[in-house]
Amino acid sequence: MKTLYLDCSSGISGNMFLGALLDSGLPVDFLKNELRKLQITNDKSQTNYKLQITKAKKHGVRAIHLEVKTKKQTKTRNLKDILAIIGKSKLNSNTKQISSAIFRRLAEAEAKVHDISINKVHFHEVGAIDSIVDIVGAAIGLNYFGVEEIRTSPINVGSGWIKTSHGRLPIPAPATSELLKGFSIYNSGIKKELTTPTGAAIISALAKKADSLPRLKVEAIGSGAGTFNLAEQPNLLRIFIGESELPTEKDVVLQIETNIDDLDPRLYDKAIAALMKAGALDAFIEPIRMKKRRNAVQLVALCRPEDKEPVLEAVFDKTTTLGVRIFLVLREKLNRKIKHLKTRYGKVKIKLGLLGRKIKTYAPEYEDLKRLAKKHRVPLSRITHTTLPRSSRAVA
Repeated sequence: MKTLYLDCSSGISGNMFLGALLDSGLPVDFLKNELRKLQITNDKSQTNYKLQITKAKKHGVRAIHLEVKTKKQTKTRNLKDILAIIGKSKLNSNTKQISSAIFRRLAEAEAKVHDISINKVHFHEVGAIDSIVDIVGAAIGLNYFGVEEIRTSPINVGSGWIKTSHGRLPIPAPATSELLKGFSIYNSGIKKELTTPTGAAIISALAKKADSLPRLKVEAIGSGAGTFNLAEQPNLLRIFIGESELPTEKDVVLQIETNIDDLDPRLYDKAIAALMKAGALDAFIEPIRMKKRRNAVQLVALCRPEDKEPVLEAVFDKTTTLGVRIFLVLREKLNRKIKHLKTRYGKVKIKLGLLGRKIKTYAPEYEDLKRLAKKHRVPLSRITHTTLPRSSRAVA
C-alpha cells in the first residue's frame, strides 16, 4: 500500500504540504497544467494567481517554499460555490473526490464552531484562491504519487494569538481544534500558528494518527518550508512516501493483569462481564501455578488508555486482588469493517478483517446467528451456511 507519512513537528499548512509534495518529485509543470483545469479566474482572459516556488533553507536544511500570489480578493465563497468549481473542472475523479472531502471537513468544522448551517459557512481566509490552490494542489499531488493511506505524527499546533476575520483568536484556532479531534496534538512553546485550518483539514479528511514513522520502503522524501523563521527549530513539514511493508492497523493499549488464588471460581464470569462493561476491549482468565503449590488464575484485561480507571475499578470491585500490573502494549491488527448481510432468515452482521484492500477474515456475528436460529427454530449450522461466501457453500 502506497503510504505517505507526515512529520508535523513544526505543524502543517496547505502551502507547506504542497511544497513538500513538490520537493518529493511532483513535477511543477504537471501541477500547473492540472491547476489550469480549475475555473477560478475573475476574468475570461487570464488567471488571477501565480505560483511562486523557491528553494529555501531552514536551520541549514533545504526545502521548497511555495506561495500563491493572488490579485486582491473581495469575494467570499461558501461550500456549494467551491464544490461547484471543483465539480465543473476537468480534473480526474479521484482528485475531485479528495479536494471535495477536505473542503467538506473544513465546512463542517466551521459550522460547528460558529453554530450555523454548513450551507451558511462563508470561507474568508480559506475561501481565497490561494487556499483553493493549496487544497486542490494537494489532491493533485496525492493522486500523482498514487497515495492510498496517510499517517501523521503528533501535531505541533503552536501557541499565542492570531488575527482573523472573526477577530483575535487563541492558537490553535477554533476550527483547527475541531478538525484535530481524535489526533495527538501538542504545543512546544513556540508563539506562532504552526498548524492552520487548511493543514488541519487535510489531516482530518485524509489521515490516520501514528505514534511513530510506520514501516515503509521509502521511495521519496520531501520538505515544505513554512513562512516563519523559527529560532527554536526548522520550520518544515517533512513527508515520507513509500510502500508499507505490512498494511496493518496499529495502536497502543493497556494490558492490566493480576494473579488470583482466593476468588470463588463461580465469580469468574461476573468479573469478566464487569470488566467488559467498564470498557475493556477483551478480558480472560487462564490457570497458573503459584508459589507454595497453589493453583490460581491470571486475570488479564486489555483496554484503551483512557478507559484505565473504570476498568481498574471493576477489577478491584469484582475480585479479591490487592494490586495489578499494567503494561503499555503495541498492537498490530487487521483493519476491521462491518457489513450487514441479508439472508432469508434475517440480517446478519459480518465482521471483515482487511490487510490493505484484501479480505483476510470473514466471520458472521455469533449472537446474530444464535438469535435467528432461536427465532426460526432451525439448527445454528443452517443459519451459518446462508452467511458463507457463495464460492465456499458447496464445500461446506
